[in-house]
Amino acid sequence: MLKGILLVIAAIGLLASLSGIVSLAVFTDADSIGSNTFTTGTIDLSSVPTTALVTFTAMAPGDSVQPNAGIVVTNDSTTLELRYAITSTTTEDVLAAALDLTIKTIDVEPTVACDAFDGTVLYTTGDLGSIAGINVVGNPAQGVQGGERVLAAGASETLCFRVELPLSATGPEGTTTTATFTFDSEQTKNNS
Repeated sequence: MLKGILLVIAAIGLLASLSGIVSLAVFTDADSIGSNTFTTGTIDLSSVPTTALVTFTAMAPGDSVQPNAGIVVTNDSTTLELRYAITSTTTEDVLAAALDLTIKTIDVEPTVACDAFDGTVLYTTGDLGSIAGINVVGNPAQGVQGGERVLAAGASETLCFRVELPLSATGPEGTTTTATFTFDSEQTKNNS
């Protein structure tokens, strides 16, 4: 009986080893595709000049100032288009509300970028800014808000600024305000 059990176990072992040999005879092949590289794009907004775009000392009603060179805004990225908005923040609200800011695109036929001041109006005769900040071109909130400027990768544009104290202004006398123009940008691709 023991001999019969051993014989059955040996037969099962032989069948198991034969089935392993049979499975080794299956043809197989593999192929791989390497170098699948992914790189994110960039946006990089710059402006020139970087400080003191427009200044005026001892303004009187009826005075205005505009730099002939304007400000050059550039998308220094080589990969992604961007849109930008401009916010003006001032150090006080009274004089800032009395001063009128106008922003236009570069002159229609520029000899000097902004000397004729006849480009397309982007912001006109609105307050220079406020302590809380005023959106003067577009809106810096994410996504399309309306009025933002779009620059392709590597593109630039010139904006012309004019600040005036209207002849109708009755004050405030002896007041100083400083405006900071903040340019906020974001990608346009997949961001509506």
